[in-house]
Amino acid sequence: MNIAFYLLPKEQVKYLNPESTIRQALEKLSYHKYTSVPLVAENGKYVGTLTEGDLLWRLKDALDIGYTEVMKMKLNDVPQRVNNISVSINSNMEDLITLSTDQNFIPVTDDEGHFIGIIRRRDIIKYCANTIWNNKEL
Repeated sequence: MNIAFYLLPKEQVKYLNPESTIRQALEKLSYHKYTSVPLVAENGKYVGTLTEGDLLWRLKDALDIGYTEVMKMKLNDVPQRVNNISVSINSNMEDLITLSTDQNFIPVTDDEGHFIGIIRRRDIIKYCANTIWNNKEL
């Protein structure tokens, strides 16, 4: 099945620009109670996923700088410890099952790498459950 049916479009996704500050990222993650968010550049391309862990490691490494200065640091300066893989809008749900074991969501891009939305892990699990239940009835 094509993933477009399960796509949460960009307009409904909370994401950050890599030029955002650590403070902005912490505020967004805290407010929405997220553990990770996609990073989308000014040109609309998906450039990675920022996690709480990424921020914690960066904060730990910058303790000597001071709170005010750390909060002003750009997300470009925060190393991403895990490379969350994006998929094309032309992918099938079956292609996402393995990815979803390690990612809370799967970023979806168009043919030019522009971010168009996400597929949430819970939607992949629902798809798998429905597939299993429907096949048992056959």
